[in-house]
Amino acid sequence: MPTSFLKTTASTLAFCAGVCAPAIAQDNLATADPREPIVVVTANRTAQPVERVGQSISVVDSEEIERRQTQSVADILRTLPGVSIIRNGGVGATTSVFIRGAESDQTAALIDGVKLNDPSTPGGGFNFGHLLTGNIERIEVLRGPSSVLWGSQAIGGVINMITRQPTEELAVNLRGEYGYRETGQLVGNISGKAGPLSASAGAGYFRTDGISSFSEARGGTERDGYENYGANGNFNLALSDAISIDARGWYSEGRVNIDGFPAPAFAFADVNEESRTREIVGYTGINAALFDGRFRNRLGYAYTDTRRRSIALDGPATETFVGHGRNERIEYQGIFDIAEGWQLTGGLERETSRFSSSSFGAAPSLGRARIDSLYGQIVATPAAGLTLTGGVRHDDHNRFGGATTFGASGVFAPGEGNTAFRASYAEGFKAPSLFQLQSDFGNQQLQPERSKGWDAGITQSLVEGRLQASATYFRRNSSDLIIFVSCVAPLTSICANRPSGTYDNVARARAEGVEIGLTMQPVDALRLQANYTYTDATNRSPGNANFGRQLVRRPQHSMTALIDYRWGFGLETGVTLTHVGANFDNANNSRKVEGYVLADLRASFPLTERIDIYGRVENLFDERYETVFRYGSPGRAGYAGVRLRY
Repeated sequence: MPTSFLKTTASTLAFCAGVCAPAIAQDNLATADPREPIVVVTANRTAQPVERVGQSISVVDSEEIERRQTQSVADILRTLPGVSIIRNGGVGATTSVFIRGAESDQTAALIDGVKLNDPSTPGGGFNFGHLLTGNIERIEVLRGPSSVLWGSQAIGGVINMITRQPTEELAVNLRGEYGYRETGQLVGNISGKAGPLSASAGAGYFRTDGISSFSEARGGTERDGYENYGANGNFNLALSDAISIDARGWYSEGRVNIDGFPAPAFAFADVNEESRTREIVGYTGINAALFDGRFRNRLGYAYTDTRRRSIALDGPATETFVGHGRNERIEYQGIFDIAEGWQLTGGLERETSRFSSSSFGAAPSLGRARIDSLYGQIVATPAAGLTLTGGVRHDDHNRFGGATTFGASGVFAPGEGNTAFRASYAEGFKAPSLFQLQSDFGNQQLQPERSKGWDAGITQSLVEGRLQASATYFRRNSSDLIIFVSCVAPLTSICANRPSGTYDNVARARAEGVEIGLTMQPVDALRLQANYTYTDATNRSPGNANFGRQLVRRPQHSMTALIDYRWGFGLETGVTLTHVGANFDNANNSRKVEGYVLADLRASFPLTERIDIYGRVENLFDERYETVFRYGSPGRAGYAGVRLRY
């Protein structure tokens, strides 16, 4: 471990001990009561108590989402350990999420367990810009390589958003709010059960006049507005006690004004251009429980379709870009309870991806690929307080051949379980995107990106669970990373017929760091959370001019503190403090983006048993900051709303 790393971590811990106390949160397992048991589904693709999970995972439940009042999922994610975001402007703008210093397209994004990643983007990643909290009920973030169960792209980790689930009794949730720059939002959901059918369905609408994507501090004046329509559905039909049919769906349609590089100067400035994105996710499957429920089987079909367009609106509307990405996945998963504390999970998958993209009416680039997968994992409890997990996966890609990944983890909580030791080792891979393989810049000889990572940590629970502290060290080495390569004459080898450049497996990277947290609930009315992350993500490509430099847009330091208090007469108040350290916006680290501190206030009050009013002030001190060089971020903003539940 580098000396500089140890010195930086030590100094930050000293700072945190003096400034953050008494609120330095745990692994952000954010439930209303830290003493309640927590069950997660993302770590093992089946419900599992967190006490049996050796990997690092964070959970934000429905009560926490409601308490924070946050509009976008990305703004919740950036308060979690090991997670950072960048956004090209305000809400609705292109938003990337980085986990433990990995590339943004090395994150597997899911909604209700279905992958969201868009095959038509250059890296095949997912844009979090249109993902609003709306009817999201729960967010789970699994940190570290996780390809054994989740396949390609799970190098940094997995983010699983879970929508509102069916309920036994009729439940209605409605919410509306209004605020800064004509921002308005309406969200509704209804759920219940009628005979063998359980259902949950909802919809939402969001609009805002927005801010200038081109930073107002640098001369931007044109407001770039945003509008989004969304819908969700989740249905389960019980054919018998052992057999049921699932159907789930999610829809989002967003329109955001963007800025660009207009002629003749081709310098970044205000432009009147609109980006439109439509996303459809669907899943249907049949479930069968055999041998008195010990052997649970699922056969399903998942579909993801993303269409993107950019329209120049100065003068006659002109389409400047169109992209279409589609994933179809057929999957089988079986879970077998071998004995008490012993569980085997295995599955088969076939995923077919397609893309097309075109700029300014040119002939479109087209691509298609198929990947067949087989995986297996066993979770065992050989002794009281000890749980071990191990698994292996093999993927066969019809373009580059096979990739095999392995993962193992363990958690040991002796005695009453107040102290838990966790450790994991895992491998990850990311298949080349269809754009990297088959576009006009494509290289069909590309191999998958690969990573090997491990982490180790300790969680301590005191005072009957009212105080929980954790610390985790992580390290990941990535190889065969795909980057764009400029081509110059003579055009030979991979540059043949690629005068504008192509892609190649030439880069390496390393990320290591520490995640520290603490959650306190000294009395039922008061809850304090905080976490700190140090991430050192560097270029390790041999012979590269930027060897040893920080990776682009990876802040080394981030810290969040949340304090919430429920007053005796029903009023709930809270504050969120977020600090993100400086980072670099280019590979040679010559252009620095300064760090920032945000303070958000919130309050809610129950008018009746079923009606709450709420309000918040974001960026209380009107911090002027950028997450991407030259792109603006919202200043001080206020919002008020009402919630109805039945």
